[in-house]
Amino acid sequence: MAVSGVSGNSTSQMASSRSTIADNFDTFLNILTTQLKNQNPLDPLDTNQFTAQLVQFTGVEQQLKTNEFLETLMLSSQNTAKSDAVSYIGKEVTSSGKTGELTDANAVFWAYSAAANAANATVTIKDAKGQVVYTETGPLAAGPGTFRWDGMGSDGNLKPNGVYSIDIQGKDANGQIVKISTASIGIVTAVDFTGDVPLLTVGTRRVAITDVTDVRIPDVTAPPDPTPEEPAPEEPEEDAA
Repeated sequence: MAVSGVSGNSTSQMASSRSTIADNFDTFLNILTTQLKNQNPLDPLDTNQFTAQLVQFTGVEQQLKTNEFLETLMLSSQNTAKSDAVSYIGKEVTSSGKTGELTDANAVFWAYSAAANAANATVTIKDAKGQVVYTETGPLAAGPGTFRWDGMGSDGNLKPNGVYSIDIQGKDANGQIVKISTASIGIVTAVDFTGDVPLLTVGTRRVAITDVTDVRIPDVTAPPDPTPEEPAPEEPEEDAA
């Protein structure tokens, strides 16, 4: 849910309204006191009108206080939303979409979810120009999973860094189409607050925080380097008899 910013102009307008209603209320009390002092004893003023006017002033004052409370609540919600968005930096997020970014340091990961077992599924990866660079076929189990592409194309050549998209189509054993959804995975490096909704920077992509479906701490563990085997000790040669 987007929280619109509360500008300093609206705050000054609220303060001006409070000042105006206070001045009007003081003026009203002065007029009321003057009327009571100078009223005709044979034709006294109607006290019901005074009561109604007092109720009106009180209602307006309460409304201004309510608006002030809502203004404070909105500011608090806005600050909380910003703090929550900043906490995404350094986290691995899954967002709705089909695109992913290939870099020298990392392969591309996509998340998928199959509604049923797909006996025959085809994975198609395209570059930013819409050209097919990689395809793969095989069975796909039902439920969530991840697909990793190391950047190697079907032609055996390593593809350049950039944004790529994935499409997965599958059919079950009876030839019926299986619904398979995909999502993008990446690490957040920055947050942009210029819009109504915070935008997370994932590689070169901008992802609205409302499109994020999963957040996790990235797995930075790497397998230990294999310990080189020590050469076996040489056996002493026997002297020839």
